[in-house]
Amino acid sequence: MNKVKYIAAILIAVAGLGLQRADAIQYSISSGNPALTDAGFTGPYATVTVNRVNSTTATVTFNSLTQTIGGNTYVYLMADGSSGAVNVRANSWSISGMSGSNSYAGFTTPQLSNAGSQNVDGFGVMNQTVDNFDGFSYAMTTLSFTLTNLSGTWANAGAVLIANIQGALAASHIFVAQLINGQLVNVNVTGYAANGGAVNVPDGGTTVMLLGVALGALGMARRFLMS
Repeated sequence: MNKVKYIAAILIAVAGLGLQRADAIQYSISSGNPALTDAGFTGPYATVTVNRVNSTTATVTFNSLTQTIGGNTYVYLMADGSSGAVNVRANSWSISGMSGSNSYAGFTTPQLSNAGSQNVDGFGVMNQTVDNFDGFSYAMTTLSFTLTNLSGTWANAGAVLIANIQGALAASHIFVAQLINGQLVNVNVTGYAANGGAVNVPDGGTTVMLLGVALGALGMARRFLMS
């Protein structure tokens, strides 16, 4: 009986490690409207990571991407109206913890506001948008905020957002900048872009670690039973 209790404790510990894995999903903002694509900037433009903290709370983080075109490097920044836009799967919710930054020098601290539901040019109405003050000088490489479900729960990270009538669930107002000698230069091209699909966020080796722990636990249990 003591041996059974010992094995049960090991298995519970392994299960606990598994439950601690981050529940997150990442979407690619890869479909640009003509203002971007007709100018030759085809993306992808940014990623959106939704991390479900618990059944009613999730953090949403937009990160800009770079693209090399004709030997030049361009950075896709998020700025102005609908800097970040998502379509939340909930009847009611709150937004908090809005923050943004630019990893390059020469930009002003963003001034973010909850803009509610807005039409994102080319991609339809998104029921939760975040605006940033003014234009390029306030542009961001990172934007994040927290959503709290006030009308129900989210079973997993993939349930936090839902596609709108035009099939978009996340979008951003993109400002294009060229990277020259470590500085970003405005090329005066802006447009909107939305998700082109979703992929699971890499777990940073967590799966391999859990597998190793599980195998080690089973090995210990086998040796203990044979002793």
